[in-house]
Amino acid sequence: MSTYLAALRPALSSVNKKLTRAVVLYPARPFLAAEKQIGLERWLRGREQCQKLAAADSVVVSFGKSGRTWLRVLVSRFYQLEYGLPERLIGFDNFHFLNRAIPKIFFTHDNYVKDYSGNYDNKADYYEKKVVLLARHPADVAVSQYHQWRFRMRDRKKAINAYPEDDVSIFEFARNHPAGLEKTIDFMNGWARERERLRAFTILRYEDLKADTAGKLDEITRFFGTPGSPASVEGAVAYASFENMRKLETENKSWLTGGRMKAKDPTNPESFKTRRGKVGGFRDYFSKAEAEAILAYVDERLDPVFGYGRQQAAAALEATA
Repeated sequence: MSTYLAALRPALSSVNKKLTRAVVLYPARPFLAAEKQIGLERWLRGREQCQKLAAADSVVVSFGKSGRTWLRVLVSRFYQLEYGLPERLIGFDNFHFLNRAIPKIFFTHDNYVKDYSGNYDNKADYYEKKVVLLARHPADVAVSQYHQWRFRMRDRKKAINAYPEDDVSIFEFARNHPAGLEKTIDFMNGWARERERLRAFTILRYEDLKADTAGKLDEITRFFGTPGSPASVEGAVAYASFENMRKLETENKSWLTGGRMKAKDPTNPESFKTRRGKVGGFRDYFSKAEAEAILAYVDERLDPVFGYGRQQAAAALEATA
C-alpha cells in the first residue's frame, strides 16, 4: 500500500496545486487586468514552491533546458537500485516516503519563489539548504529554450514567463530577445553572486556530467548525504543513457517519468523532451558570424566561475593537448 501511495503522491500534488490555483484565479479573472492576473498566478506558484523548499533536505536548481530531467532520471534510478524501489521518477518526497534514508529533493527552475517571498535580489530563501546548481553553456540552453517555446510550451507558461508572442528566428530569440541569452545569463550570474552565502553549494556543469556521468553522479549523491554502491551508480548511468531516455519517450512511457518525457509531436524530433543532448550543438543552428556574436555575448557577460569563457575554454583545450 505504501508503494502505491508513493506512486500517487506526485500526481496528487499536481492535481492539488492546479485546483488551488483554479479556485483563486478563475473567480478573480473578470476583475483583474492581465498583468495583475499574471502577478497573482506567479504568487500562487511561488507559495507552492516555498512550501516545498522549506521542507526540502536538498535542492537542485537550474535554468530551464539545462539537463534537469536527465539528472532527475539519473538520481531516481540510483535510489531505485540502491534501496530497491519501484521504477518511478523522484517527485520531491515520494522516495522519502518509502525510505526515510532518501532525502527530500526539491528540483526547481527558481522561477517563482521570489514572487512569494519578495527576495528578488538575493537567494536568502535557499541559504540554509544544500544546493546543486546545474549549469549548461548558455548558448545551448538558449537553443533548447527556443525549441521548448516553439514546440512544447503551453500558452499560459509563455504569458507568465514573458516569452515571445509572435514567431521570431532562432538567432533573434537567442541573441536579442530577453527570454534568450539575457535571461539565462542573468539567472546564472545571480546564483554565482550568492554562492558564498549558501550553507552548502556546488556547481554541476552539464558538460562535465556528460563527460564523466558516473563520477559526477557519485559526487552528487554524496553531496546529498547518500553515497551508494558502484553498481547502483553504473546501473543509473546505463538506464539514463540518451538512447534509453529517447526510447522511453518514443514508446510513450511517460508514466515512468511523471509525464515529463512525452513528445508533443512524435513525427518532429525537435518536439521531444530528449531532443539532442549535444554539447556545443548550438553551432548547428547558426551561421559562423551568428555563433561568434553569441559567444562574444556570453564571454562578455557571464561570470567566469562557470568556465564558459573563451579564454577558459582555450586553456582547457591546451591543458588536454
